[in-house]
Amino acid sequence: MNKALFRYILVFVGLFLVGFYTHQFLLAYLELKVSFSLEKIYLFHAFFSGLICVNLRVVSTVDKLFPQLGFIYLSTLVVKLILFVIFFYNPLFTIDSFSLAEKTSLVFPLFIFLLTEAIFVLKILNQKE
Repeated sequence: MNKALFRYILVFVGLFLVGFYTHQFLLAYLELKVSFSLEKIYLFHAFFSGLICVNLRVVSTVDKLFPQLGFIYLSTLVVKLILFVIFFYNPLFTIDSFSLAEKTSLVFPLFIFLLTEAIFVLKILNQKE
């Protein structure tokens, strides 16, 4: 189990580093500006996706909770969404309209980390079958 936890942390740190610096490079190359901290967006997604995967892996060892793991994951997604709105309230709701670059910069990290998180959760859910 320790190897799996280390793998989750390593993958999400790697995704943060590669995703953030590639995103920053592309924005600078295309001379686009965003009105919020892209680093904080990536850090949020990396931290909470890693936390969700680590916690689900630990909870999956409890036999009584394993059948409920899918529902636990769905509830953690709702909590993650609520926390995202709380942490990024000012950039999300005080700006009148977002440019295409800003919209993409908000959604792209979400999809990267959500897809990776879903793959790890799927592996956790399929481990006892």
